[in-house]
Amino acid sequence: MTITTQSPGASGCLFVVAAPSGGGKSSMVNALLEREPGIRLSVSYTTRAPRPGEQEGQHYHFVDVPTFLALKDRGEFLEQAHVHGNWYATSATWLKAQVEAGQDVLLEIDWQGAAQVRKLIPGSVHIFVVPPSLEALRERLYKRAQDPPEVIAKRLEAAREEMRHCGEFDYVIMNQDFARAVDDLSVIVRAARLTTARQQVRHAKALAGLLASPTES
Repeated sequence: MTITTQSPGASGCLFVVAAPSGGGKSSMVNALLEREPGIRLSVSYTTRAPRPGEQEGQHYHFVDVPTFLALKDRGEFLEQAHVHGNWYATSATWLKAQVEAGQDVLLEIDWQGAAQVRKLIPGSVHIFVVPPSLEALRERLYKRAQDPPEVIAKRLEAAREEMRHCGEFDYVIMNQDFARAVDDLSVIVRAARLTTARQQVRHAKALAGLLASPTES
């Protein structure tokens, strides 16, 4: 399935945010959603178990592997990736309907999923969040206290590979100072909403009136 945020009548913007585990992506996204109205968070499917505080339908759609594979076979997913032993995916039908209706949507996914979305939705805006150092990332993962030491070690090793792909993204934000990082994310969102192609769709009537010749007005 190929969709584009630049097609006629589709003024919605898709924001794709990726980061290594512990990079602060989810906290930044939550802060952005409080600050910027009109962005809807895409809730992904996953086969991993819920972490403490996570709720079904709010953070993820938690499904077992057979259910996930059945949805995949039916063509429900825009992209899917196998990360740290679990499956993750984004609903294609829901996302397509939202973007074509003019709704701004934000996806939190890994670099593999972002690569698939980039091919399928050329008009999407891709942002990669990096920590200031591996030591800072290690400290965050331990403070999060959600994984045993051996899992944290695997996540740190995976982070090295993930961050090698940051050059594939449109923007890179270094999450050293959280408030500044959220400001940077907000600036990207506002700029993307003001591109000529999207403004021509969102304000078609007003622009037509402004650009009409005197004899047409």
